[in-house]
This record gives sequence, structure tokens and C-alpha cells, in this order.
Amino acid sequence: MKPEFRRSLFDRVRSRLEEPRSRIQVLVGPRQTGKTTLVRQAIAEIRLPSHYASADQPTLQDRGWLEAQWEIGRLRARASPDGALLVLDEAQKITRWSDVVKRLWDEDTAAATPLRVSVLGSSALLVQRGLADSLAGRFELVRVPHWSYPEMRDAFGFDLDQYLYFGGYPGAAGLVADGDRWANYLLDSLVETTLARDVLLLARVDKPALLRQVFRLGCEYSGQILSYQKMVGQLQDAGNTTTLAHYLELLAGAGLVTGLQKYAGSRLSQRASSPKLQALNTGLISALSGLPFTATRERADLWGRLVESAVGAHLLNSATSSATRVTYWRHRDHEVDFVVEAGSELLAIEVKSGRHVRPPAGLAQFQRSFGSARTLLVGSGGIGLEELFSVPTESWVR
Repeated sequence: MKPEFRRSLFDRVRSRLEEPRSRIQVLVGPRQTGKTTLVRQAIAEIRLPSHYASADQPTLQDRGWLEAQWEIGRLRARASPDGALLVLDEAQKITRWSDVVKRLWDEDTAAATPLRVSVLGSSALLVQRGLADSLAGRFELVRVPHWSYPEMRDAFGFDLDQYLYFGGYPGAAGLVADGDRWANYLLDSLVETTLARDVLLLARVDKPALLRQVFRLGCEYSGQILSYQKMVGQLQDAGNTTTLAHYLELLAGAGLVTGLQKYAGSRLSQRASSPKLQALNTGLISALSGLPFTATRERADLWGRLVESAVGAHLLNSATSSATRVTYWRHRDHEVDFVVEAGSELLAIEVKSGRHVRPPAGLAQFQRSFGSARTLLVGSGGIGLEELFSVPTESWVR
């Protein structure tokens, strides 16, 4: 059955595959967001001959393996009047994969081989580095984010509170009745696999234990502004602040946690600011906390942190354009939880979550500082969470 709750994304993937061979389709997103399922269902619907191959093995595949998979795709394309499709999953795990893909793609272009290619990757940062290095002008990027509240509601019957606590991991949805089993699955099968296979094997990480500590810190302090110097004080064997910033970038590329930069109207100022830590799926926060759903729901401070983190995760995950940026703002005693930039449009968002009781004076001060900005209050006295979660980020900006 096709995923009606992901219909627009499915239609986009299918329509690109139906087009005549023009560009490589690249799907990027965290583990268990449905990339492989989307492509397989699209192939089944358009009925093209296809070959699927995955490099997601305990030991990395080499470039010879990639060339062999490509040759199978070529044979099927030449045997079919409509061509064929080659799907390469986790291709970024092959050393200099993009150089190989560029050479093979250009050979097929010169020979008019009707082979369409789709590349899937769970580490957006590492995939995009390969694209920028070798495949400029030859690819189209499709982002597959964590599942939203409407998607988890429609697929698994989640109510809002369940979504805030368990997050948007479809593979774990069937385990929520057993909280310990759900948490163990998330941490062992998803987080550890992401760190061990998607980050540690593919990027230079001199302190693997520190990388895991940064991940835990990002979840524990999600929604809080924390300077790199303060992070050093929280971590063992932390190294320097440059190392911490690099590890946060790797974790963001893997879809786990990120550090939002401060909005100051100047990109230089943003880069130099203390980050606001942000988990990209609230299920990570809950799994690491060790507290069951009922106990967390009864703690206003903890529940408020989940609410604010869920808003930040939604803004980041549902942004459909790479030009859309999510930051935060703070000046002296005034603070705005999130600032969204989309082109020339600017939106300041304050979340009344119960975690803090400060008045939304930061919104007024932000407007005085940046006169073209619009403001949005989420929670008591503003729009509800269900309404916010129902539409992409850009819908609130424009």
C-alpha cells in the first residue's frame, strides 16, 4: 500500500523517475525515514526494470563493487525499450563514490544508455560533500525528513502527546506499548548504527567517545543555548571548541542533533555565536532520559522541553527549501526561540511551552530590531501545536 501520509513526497520521487534520463536523483535523510520504501514503491508503480544494491554492510564496499552494480543496471537498460533504473543505497560509504558515479554517468550520457540512477544516503552531510566535489549539474536532491505528527497520526494512530514523547520514528512505532523495549531499539538499532556506520566509518573522528558524549549532550540540553566553552566543562576529554563544532556538524548531517546559530543579520556573527542545541527527533530525548511516558508527562519542565524541541525539529525537518534557515535570537534580556528566514521573509517564533513563563516581549523587541519581521506565538494565546505541525515551515513565513 502506498503511504498516503507521504503522498506529496512519493509523487515527487515517482515523477522524477518517470522523466527521461536527465539528472541523478539523490535522496538523503536519516535512517528509517522511508527512502528505500519510497523508491521501491515508485518503481513498482511505473514498472521500469530495475536493480537495487546497498553498500550498507559491516565492511565497506569498494569502487569495483560500485562499477559492477552499475554494469548490471546498464545491461537491463539496454534490454528494455524504456530503459531501466539503478538504485544505489548508502553509496557514500564507498571511497570517492562521486568520482566513480560521475565517470560512469558521463560514459552513459555519451553512449545514450537509457539508465536512470537514484542514489540514497542516510548522512546528508557526507552525500552532499560528494555531490559538490564531483557531480555539480548532474543531480537533483530530494530531502526525506523525519516523520511529522500528521504522518505518525495517520499511519500509527499517534495522538499529539505520543508524538511529542516518542517522536517520528516509524520503525519503532509498534514498540511504544513497552517503553523499555522502544528505548532500547531506538538507541541500539538506530542511534548506535548511525554513529558506527554513518559517521565513525566515514568521517575523521579522533575521539569517538566524545562524539557520543556530544550527541547525549545535544539531547539532554535540547532547547538550551550552550556556549562551546560550557560544553567543554560538561564533557570528559573534550578537546577544543573546533572539535565540538565539527562533531555537531556531523551529528546534524546524520539527522540526530544540531546546533542552531544566533540570528544577527550577519552570517559572520551567526557563525561566531553560541549554539542552541536541538534534537532533530524528540524520541531521542525521551529514549536517553530513561523516564517513562507518564512520568515525563507529569513533569512540566521536562514536558515543556519536549514541546519546544518538537517545534524546533518540525521547523528544521519540514523546511522544503535549502534556502530556508532556522536560527534563534537573543539580545541582553530578550530572547526569541526560533527565527525562520525564507528568501527576504523573516519570521520570529516564540513557544509558550510551560518550560518557562517569560512573557513574549522578545517578539516585540525583535520586531523593533528587524522591522520587516513577522511574529508567531505558539501555544497558549497563539496557534496550537497541531496546527503548526500540519504544514511545512515555509507556509508560516510567506
